[in-house]
Amino acid sequence: MGFLDAFLVYLYGLKYVTLVLMVALFIFGFDDLMLDTYYWVRRLFRRITIYRKQGFADPEKLFEKKEKPLAIMVPAWQEVGVIGKMAELAAKTLDYENYQIFVGTYPNDPQTQADVDEVCARFSNVHKVVCARPGPTSKADCLNNIVASIVAFEKRINIEFAGFILHDAEDVLSPMELRLFNYLLPNKDLIQLPVYPYARKWYQFTPAHYVDEFAEMHGKDVVVREALAGQVPSAGVGTCFSRKAVLRLLKEGDGLPFDVQSLTEDYDIGFRLKQWGMNEVFVQFPVSAKDASLRETAFGLNKRASRLICVREYFPATYSTAVRQKSRWIIGIVFQGMKNHHWSRDWRINYFLWRDRRGVISNIISFAATLVFFQLLLIVIYQLTVTESYHFLSIFNDDPTVRFFIYSNALFFLNRMVQRFIFVSQYYGSFQGIMSLPRVVWGNFINFSANVRAIKQVIIEGDPRRVAWDKTSHDFPIIHDVRRRPLGQILVEQGQLSEADLEKALLNLPPNQRLGTYLVRHGYVSNAHVSKAIAIQAGAEHMAVDLFNVPLTLIEQFPVNLALKYMVFPIEGDNNQLVLAAESPIPPVALAALQRQINKEVTYKIVDQGLVTLGIRYHYLKDKSADFRPHLEQAQHQGKVSTQRLTQYIDQYLVSQQPLGVRLVAEKCLDPAQLNQALINYDFTSSTRFGEYLVEQGYITHEQLEQALKQQQADEPFSNFLTMAD
Repeated sequence: MGFLDAFLVYLYGLKYVTLVLMVALFIFGFDDLMLDTYYWVRRLFRRITIYRKQGFADPEKLFEKKEKPLAIMVPAWQEVGVIGKMAELAAKTLDYENYQIFVGTYPNDPQTQADVDEVCARFSNVHKVVCARPGPTSKADCLNNIVASIVAFEKRINIEFAGFILHDAEDVLSPMELRLFNYLLPNKDLIQLPVYPYARKWYQFTPAHYVDEFAEMHGKDVVVREALAGQVPSAGVGTCFSRKAVLRLLKEGDGLPFDVQSLTEDYDIGFRLKQWGMNEVFVQFPVSAKDASLRETAFGLNKRASRLICVREYFPATYSTAVRQKSRWIIGIVFQGMKNHHWSRDWRINYFLWRDRRGVISNIISFAATLVFFQLLLIVIYQLTVTESYHFLSIFNDDPTVRFFIYSNALFFLNRMVQRFIFVSQYYGSFQGIMSLPRVVWGNFINFSANVRAIKQVIIEGDPRRVAWDKTSHDFPIIHDVRRRPLGQILVEQGQLSEADLEKALLNLPPNQRLGTYLVRHGYVSNAHVSKAIAIQAGAEHMAVDLFNVPLTLIEQFPVNLALKYMVFPIEGDNNQLVLAAESPIPPVALAALQRQINKEVTYKIVDQGLVTLGIRYHYLKDKSADFRPHLEQAQHQGKVSTQRLTQYIDQYLVSQQPLGVRLVAEKCLDPAQLNQALINYDFTSSTRFGEYLVEQGYITHEQLEQALKQQQADEPFSNFLTMAD
């Protein structure tokens, strides 16, 4: 057999392989066309009916509901250097206060535990959970440990979380995310936000192919899925479950809400909740430009679509990590999914089950079609460049069946490219929309490789449920990390305290007293020195201030409820910014909340201990006895005490000015998390005093309150001196 004869045999074989591939591509293309048609018809219908009559959703409605307690769950296996940045970014950007972050760690991952401990020391609303079993187990197992810890936290703090939110350690959260969840709860039981990966550099096709797939999937496919079937698959991040949903999951799982053998527990839960008749929703909610901090800046963005409340994150940037991640998804959704979720009686659910599972076939078909395409392209180039060449492709052109499938699939492919361009462009801009077209080839190759790896793993294990959690590493935007230094160490470094005195003070420090207060009371250092050390610790500036001579206009501009809630005091300001006095570092969550509530740029300075408490009493609570200056003048005039002793009395008096909540924490009647939750829930404009509120809500007993008040009065040594001066 000559070369030409062998080539013709190859060509006819290629024809029949192509025909099989074209039939498969026709089925997939027609399927996609039907979904695309439904999306655009529905979108047009809603625009000319619902939106014309009612308009689009008003972002201001998100502020109408009182903040409900929300819990954010973050599994963390080998997440050193990531979880801390996530918590800091969330604290600085989230337009919400009433939330707690629970981070699941493992006993055999001390590095991540140490990182989380550092975060917990800086952020009182971040809590470490140590899983019972060494890692890596599965994401579901880690989440089960987190849920158990949340249940225990609820009992201890005496609250009930309204929503349980799934996030990964590398997620970047939208400032309005929690407000949206708060607005939809408890009417919705599963709320899913869009996920938009970061694109990185233009030539990095691996992370960018995630951009293309998520932009189309969360821009169109999931929208149609919810509209047709009422079922929404969780993306594993940006998902909020209602309390009712979590309680049902706990009940059905005998205390284990997540399937520990599932690699895609988020996908699994979406079906379980749907079977129980719960409400699921995929939310595309645009906000104003000032609140859309995650918005891309590029030419060709859609005004509304680019401002959606969403989740951003960096996806794997290398071929191997992308293949590992996607093979895990394929095993969980396709192979484990077929074992866990059988075909139902609802054709709509079955249709989307088919779309979920067809990937294991379509990925192989698409890759094979790409290989065939390049072979045919070489033959076309030969026919165009070689004079009097053989017309090998005539065996394709002369067959009407082949021509039908060629033209049909060409139209389907054109539709795919148009859809991809539209949905990538509307969030990422026209350049990324154009770049998404050549990235299709690389995406097909990654998906094919992931398919092969997934099939291989399932064959080796013999059961898809035995495949272990194959976690991928994560990146996170760079944030400056400020480490908190111990107060005693700072005083020693400043030369205000000796090592021997520090050791002596630490040994004698009562369990219900702060170190700074003890050092001042026992004459080791002055109040000013302790306050300056606190300022260094906070990375803030220390300021000497006469709190009794603050302009009344400034006092009137700053609400009393904010002063009492955050224990701050206005000392400087204009129309655009405000400087607050504080006795301790203001947490980033509180600082961001203050800026939002007064609509000004807010900074703070540390002042001497006790001054803010006295300033609030004097100016806001109209307690003129807080002004101790007349007593000092009288004592000096009568010569009852030396100047040195008088200074010591003043320092001791000021450090004794502790708010009731701080006193109760020191007395072990409350823990810091309970105090923070009480401060969030308490209405500072109410006639009910804060101590009475704590008793009413069951945080403390009446006896504990009375004891704390008596101790608070007894710990003011200067009050006796004032009486003597009178």
